[in-house]
Amino acid sequence: MATVALTACEQPTEYEGALRHAGVAPCVVQSGAPADVLRGCQGLMLSGGGDIDPALYGEAPHPMTVLATPGRDAFEMALVHEATRRNLPVFAICRGAQVLNVARGGSLWQDIVEMVPHCLQHHPHRLYPDPRSLKPDFLAHSLQIATGSLLAELLLTRGVEVNSRHHQSVKVVGSGLVISAWAADRVVEAIEDPTMHFCLGVQWHPENFWKTGEFRPLFDGFARAVHATPRAD
Repeated sequence: MATVALTACEQPTEYEGALRHAGVAPCVVQSGAPADVLRGCQGLMLSGGGDIDPALYGEAPHPMTVLATPGRDAFEMALVHEATRRNLPVFAICRGAQVLNVARGGSLWQDIVEMVPHCLQHHPHRLYPDPRSLKPDFLAHSLQIATGSLLAELLLTRGVEVNSRHHQSVKVVGSGLVISAWAADRVVEAIEDPTMHFCLGVQWHPENFWKTGEFRPLFDGFARAVHATPRAD
């Protein structure tokens, strides 16, 4: 079975379930792993988590910015650069999409609520006294998908409802990336690199739907690209 490097996070179970259901084997990689951690892998999945250090895109931290585990930013951006160099398929989710963007020289809105006028609620869990009352697959808002994009090709639609648990998003798009989906408030919801075999970053959490199948085509498309990629030895 083809192997995909999956960056470590607090809740890896659904990422792993989605990948296995699509027919690829996840290999969880931790910050501090050897530089050649992608050796033997045929793809890279960047998972969700804490915020990226804004110093990496030339900004001071906003009061709402909560940094990820020390070392995680540098490790994951190095993985992006290596996967890009090898043209390995990359599927990036939530924080992962932000890592992809910053690794390519882009920047982020550090807090959508305070920085994006008339924004939607992209992190509805912040409204509830007990965030656990909302299921992970709670649908928060719709998004528009760019015609001709990889995302549109995979989902066979130009619009879809998504869950949402993020307070940051893409501001300046990184080099070689294009926007392939956005919410009604114009907050970027997906980016991709059309020159790579498969390179897609989404801001929502499609892995939360792996049992019910709403976003299974994303994982299936990623898996097809992974199986078509020679092992990176």
